[in-house]
Amino acid sequence: MKNDSLIYSLGTSTRSKAEFTGLLQKHEIEVVIDVRRFPTSRIWHFRQQSLTQLLAEVQIDYLYLGDKLGGYRSGGYQAFTTTAEFGQGIEIVETVASQRRSVLLCAERLPWRCHRRFIAAELEKIGWQVKHIIDEKRTWLPRDQIN
Repeated sequence: MKNDSLIYSLGTSTRSKAEFTGLLQKHEIEVVIDVRRFPTSRIWHFRQQSLTQLLAEVQIDYLYLGDKLGGYRSGGYQAFTTTAEFGQGIEIVETVASQRRSVLLCAERLPWRCHRRFIAAELEKIGWQVKHIIDEKRTWLPRDQIN
């Protein structure tokens, strides 16, 4: 495994602003990498424009990669992981995460119910450790992302 080859994963779910920013600060996140295909939400503070403002207030940068890594792909997400577009997204994640502590962000709280598990599996294949933040007291380091 590479030095400092750790990246986090987090789902917005219905978290409050305080819970969300608290989790980011607890894990010393510097960059949020948004992998939602459609960066909107029923919860106002998780809509892209509001989210970027919220993150700026706590000195955390925002990067949107939903165009390269977002879910809802025709043919299924697992098939999408074999495409050049997915590979390009992974390369960008690697570049950013190798320089600054980063978190992959999507809407689903539980990573095993989200396409983040496929992104995490690919990152693990190339030497990254992916730690999924569940809540204030729990993180998840699965042995096998897909099963």
